Amino acid sequence: MTIPEGSEPHAFPDAAHLDALLAAHPAPPSGGLWVKVAKKGGGVRSVTAGEVNDVALCHGWITGTRRRLDESYFPQRITPRRPGGEWSRVNVRRVAELSAAGRMRPGGLAEVAAAQADGRWAAAYESQKEAAVPEELRAALERNPRAKAAFDGLGRTERYLAMLGVPRARTPRSLSAQVAATVRRLEEDRADR
Repeated sequence: MTIPEGSEPHAFPDAAHLDALLAAHPAPPSGGLWVKVAKKGGGVRSVTAGEVNDVALCHGWITGTRRRLDESYFPQRITPRRPGGEWSRVNVRRVAELSAAGRMRPGGLAEVAAAQADGRWAAAYESQKEAAVPEELRAALERNPRAKAAFDGLGRTERYLAMLGVPRARTPRSLSAQVAATVRRLEEDRADR
């Protein structure tokens, strides 16, 4: 994969330099910003992937696509959050730490306030590593042995992807619809095998 033309990655020796750029230019360039991150063990001084994520969160941005550049670097794309964009619990916890350290910036505080006001903060999704099968889905699978067998036969990543819509549902009606759709897809998948 290549980086889109005209989107050359920018190198930053540390998080402070990236933070200073975003503070000085809060209006994002079209398509966000590609940050050049040195690969571990390469002996090159650069902002780290974790620091890029932290600085992005502080300014109300989010990390996205990571590409291969060369033997020493990978470019990490950061963009402002989309209106109504979902939050992960990992980032919710990280924002709490960044807030406690006094690192949050006006753009980041505004994104957090908006997410708290419209319920996205409370509805933050778990990472694949931490995700458990939602109780509503577990109960529906117990009532449908065919779908349960299909679900049980999935690998960890496939299970996470299969159930992802359920914890992201924001209303009881959408929760019921997500559970029903997940069970239906699992039944169809089982029938195809």
